[in-house]
Amino acid sequence: MNTQSSAPVIVASGLGHTYKGGHTALAGVDLELGAGLFGLLGPNGAGKSTLMRILCTLLEPTEGRASVFGHDVVQERQAVRGRIGYLPQDFGGWRLHRVEEVLDTLARLSGMREKAHRKNRVAEVLEAVGLTDAAHRKVKKLSGGMVRRLGVAQALVHEPSVLVVDEPTVGLDPEERMRFRQLMARLGRDRTILLSTHIVADLGGGCRELALLDAGEVVFRGTPGELVQQAHGKVFETKASAAEAERIESQHEVVSRRVVQGGVELRFVAADAPTGATPVTSPTLEESYLAFMAARGRSEAARQDEQEADPEEGEGDTAEGADK
Repeated sequence: MNTQSSAPVIVASGLGHTYKGGHTALAGVDLELGAGLFGLLGPNGAGKSTLMRILCTLLEPTEGRASVFGHDVVQERQAVRGRIGYLPQDFGGWRLHRVEEVLDTLARLSGMREKAHRKNRVAEVLEAVGLTDAAHRKVKKLSGGMVRRLGVAQALVHEPSVLVVDEPTVGLDPEERMRFRQLMARLGRDRTILLSTHIVADLGGGCRELALLDAGEVVFRGTPGELVQQAHGKVFETKASAAEAERIESQHEVVSRRVVQGGVELRFVAADAPTGATPVTSPTLEESYLAFMAARGRSEAARQDEQEADPEEGEGDTAEGADK
């Protein structure tokens, strides 16, 4: 399938949602997405999952509208669902079923009645996500990364033109994260992928554009390179004594800390150049995100997200459920 077109695939206009308790999860979101991998980045509770669920017709907006290939997500739900595949944050279940059974059942539910066609399609998606050798294995025997790839397979089985992926790598080890990023980059070559995450590294090199969502609003929209450009002159490195390093850490958002002979090497975010620190000439995307959020007074949220990118620091995103 090929979604390459000058017309936007997903359009959100003035999109908002306020829950019954009065919490506003989205406020006036405007987005247009074309083909390729598009990243939706933001801290826990930013409204990412709410936006995803609206686009997948699982939740009605309380204001504004959204469409997929011109089909309104409220008025034309079935048409949207036929064009979209969804991998939710909490994909699971099916523990006692074999992998190919899961996909065959979901393919049948999506409308594939012909057994031979389903069999071929199941084999195709298993190969696409690297699970061919696990086809006869029960889901409970899969690793966390393999379960996430099975989740991608079930989202792809009915051959959608759009894939929506919500927080895909929380709890995975670094190797599985890398494998998942490579899979997303490959799949994004001939379809639209909207990937929501609070872990910046999830976007990988295949991300064409990204939007940064904070407190329900889009606060940045552009290419990864444009976000990096905004960080120039805001990320610094220095070598300091242990005491001086502690002072810097108390005053600035530290990106990395490494003990070396004679002191501590630090990379950190600051609004102005501190005495003795050298500007980093090529900030990473992660550092650029931290710099952007720190400028908004959201350094604590940004730091929490970066810590959660390390599987040893925690099992992942629990606060996002508050905006569901």
